[in-house]
Amino acid sequence: MKLSILDQVPVSKNTSVTEALSGTLKLARHAEEMGYSRYWFAEHHGTRGMGSTSPEILMSYIASNTKSIRVGSGGVLLPQYSPYKVAENFRQLEALFPGRIDLGVGRSPGGTRKIRNALLDGSAKSIEEFPRQLNDLIYYITDSIPSDHPYHGIKAAPFTKTVPPIWVLGLGENSAELTGGLGLNYVFGHFINPSRGKEAFTAYRKSFEPSLFSPAPGSLSAVFVICGKNDEEAEERALSQDLWLLRVEKGLDSRVPSIEEAKAASYSESDRTVVLRNRKRMIIGGPEKVKNELAELSERYETEEFMVLTNLHSFEHKVQSFERLAELYL
Repeated sequence: MKLSILDQVPVSKNTSVTEALSGTLKLARHAEEMGYSRYWFAEHHGTRGMGSTSPEILMSYIASNTKSIRVGSGGVLLPQYSPYKVAENFRQLEALFPGRIDLGVGRSPGGTRKIRNALLDGSAKSIEEFPRQLNDLIYYITDSIPSDHPYHGIKAAPFTKTVPPIWVLGLGENSAELTGGLGLNYVFGHFINPSRGKEAFTAYRKSFEPSLFSPAPGSLSAVFVICGKNDEEAEERALSQDLWLLRVEKGLDSRVPSIEEAKAASYSESDRTVVLRNRKRMIIGGPEKVKNELAELSERYETEEFMVLTNLHSFEHKVQSFERLAELYL
C-alpha cells in the first residue's frame, strides 16, 4: 500500500496560520523520511481555519525544502481560473522540480457565490465549462492545441522536457467517466462523500483510454484517518476533528478546537446525527482497526494508494497518527 498526505493546512485555535505553516514544513519533511509518496495541498478560500489558499505557492515552499517526495495540488479549482495560466504555473514548477510535480484539479466553486465571483473578477463563467477547461489544460500542458482551436499556435512556457501528470478530483461516476475518457489519473474524495466510491472507480476503469499521461488507469482515494495507539485513544482524539468538521459544515468557526473544548461542547440531536454521518468519511482506531478498514476500502475501491487527511488540534497527535500509519505500511 502507498500512502500520501493531503494537507488543508488546518489552523488550530490559539495558533496562527504562520505557526500552522511551520508545522506543515515539519510534517512534510518527516513524511519524506517515513516513505510517504506524495504531499498535496488543498485549495480553500475565505476561511480562518484552513490556510491553504494557493497550492502552487505551498508546493514550491515544500519542494524547496525536501528532496524526493512528490508535491502536488489537491486540487487547483479549475473553473475559477484560466487553463493556460494553470498550465504555465505547473510547467514553471516542473522546471524547478522536474519529476516531482503532480497537477491535481477539481471543479468545486471554492467557496460562496460571492467568493467565486471575486476569484473570477466578476466575469461570467459557468462551472459546467469544466470539461472544456480540462481539455484545454491538456492541450496547453502537452503542446497539442488542435488547428481549429481559437488559441492554436500559442504555447505554455517554460518549455520543459517533462510535464506533470494530471489528476482529477471527483465524487462520483460523472467525474470518473470524464477522467477515464481523457486518460488522466483519478482521485476519489472519500473524505467528502463516501457514498459513490465503488461506482466511481468502476466507471473510471471502464471508461479509461490510454494517453500520454497514463498507459493504464492510475487512481487513489483521499480519506480522513486518525490512528491512535489503541481504539480508545483514537476515539478521544477524533473528538477534535468531529467538532471541527461539524462547525465547518454549519459555517461557524473553522479553526480546529481542542479535545477539551469538544468534550465541553453542547450537541443537539441533529448535531449528533451529522457527527455520526461524518464518521463514514473517516477511519478512526488503533493500528489493527485502521489496517483492517484501509484493507477493506482498498479491496472495495481496487486501489492501493490512499491520500490521508488528519485534522487534529494537537500537532503532536497528528504526527503520531502519521507515524503509526507509516509503521503499518511503509
